[in-house]
Amino acid sequence: MAARLKLISHKLCPYVQRAVIALSEKGVAFERIDIDLANKPDWFLAISPLGKTPALQVGDTAIFESAVILEYLEETQPKPLHPADALARAEHRGWIEFGSALLNDIAGFYAAPDEATFNAKTLQLEQRLARLETRVTATPWFDGEGFSLVDAVFGPVFRYFDVFDEIADFGILAGKPKLKRARGPGSAAIGAHGCRRRLSGAASWLHRPSEFLAVRPAGAGGSVTASVATAFIPTAIERWRVACRDSRSRSPSAAAACRRRNGWRRG
Repeated sequence: MAARLKLISHKLCPYVQRAVIALSEKGVAFERIDIDLANKPDWFLAISPLGKTPALQVGDTAIFESAVILEYLEETQPKPLHPADALARAEHRGWIEFGSALLNDIAGFYAAPDEATFNAKTLQLEQRLARLETRVTATPWFDGEGFSLVDAVFGPVFRYFDVFDEIADFGILAGKPKLKRARGPGSAAIGAHGCRRRLSGAASWLHRPSEFLAVRPAGAGGSVTASVATAFIPTAIERWRVACRDSRSRSPSAAAACRRRNGWRRG
């Protein structure tokens, strides 16, 4: 009898999302247990040495780190999502690492403490995505007609751009028609729409990265603090348009100056 799978999660973590997409795509039954990363239970720290989600409990054994979990699922569960060819499989694994680097870039972008850092992070993210544009086929998936594990990794990456679009056009996806096609409305490809369609309600939190940014605790998979995340993304969506109608700037420092001019104070 196969051991029961328990996925230890935070409901808004993008690294959890990739594991849920893979499990759902494979049709594997699992129990999901959400924890509070701001108040990590002792039993979780005992099975996740790095204190990060996700962790996958397989009977009495726990596996941590999302990339490792994805590989374990490939080796033990039906419906392989990696390419059959060894070279293609290795290439996809490299792009999975690239997807993790993109999540780090996104964190640096939305948590930029000043205008200079923000501009540098914007350029870095744009350049990283320009490199992805040269590789992805988006017809409709990363490597053609078949959904693969790398698609499960890039889906949560593209979900963030729905939130960024609420604030301004940062130009990050400009000149990248394949990536725009992949994530845009009407596409069933590697980005938000495709992964949301495939999960179809199995994980309603998949479409709420703004909530993730609002509640993400300090140290949860990165150096971003809850106060910075809360100040930048959700506040921008809810208040910049009202308090800063005269500001066309896309930088947080300029927006802060605009708030001061308009008599608005955080809190």
